[in-house]
Amino acid sequence: MSAYPRHAGHMDMDMDMGKDMGKDMSNNSSSSGHGSMSSMMMAMVFQTNTATPLYANSWTPQSAGAYAGTCIFLAILAIVGRLLLAARSIQEARWLNKDLRRRYVAANGKIPLSEQISNDPNARQMTLTANGVDETVFVVASKSCEVRPWRFSVDPVRAAMDTVIVGVGYLLMLAVMTMNVGYFMSVLGGVFIGSLAVGRFSNVGEH
Repeated sequence: MSAYPRHAGHMDMDMDMGKDMGKDMSNNSSSSGHGSMSSMMMAMVFQTNTATPLYANSWTPQSAGAYAGTCIFLAILAIVGRLLLAARSIQEARWLNKDLRRRYVAANGKIPLSEQISNDPNARQMTLTANGVDETVFVVASKSCEVRPWRFSVDPVRAAMDTVIVGVGYLLMLAVMTMNVGYFMSVLGGVFIGSLAVGRFSNVGEH
């Protein structure tokens, strides 16, 4: 008898086994894909699980007290973030005042400020009246945007403050991305308390 039928039978069996394995792999991949999609959909909704990890698996509240402590930490972190923003605004105002004071320092061989103003073509002499008293003043048009010089005592401090502020902001963002209701409300509460306390200082440099 010829050996060709036997080889053909083996080939048919191998093809059948390959098809079964392909089906199994496709089923496993489809099931894993559905599982990952379902897990992503589950992660994109708010949840109230008190055992939600924060920043690391080791930081997972195992009791109601630990969960409350985590929420308090997030509220304090949000308050610290608002304090840092206010501190940066105050410091920027101080640096600006120092730069403005430097511009009015008299130097030998330089034209006095009063003479510079009187010779300035953009200066306009006007009369200012206040409480019945007339004062002669000069109105000078402001110059275009002027870049403040780089200073070793200012710019590294500004960069460090910006880095800390951005770091705190990202930590708060990661806490909110857990989609835990308690964490989210704690961050909002901390922002509210911080803005209520020092929000008036946040734009102090712009006035």
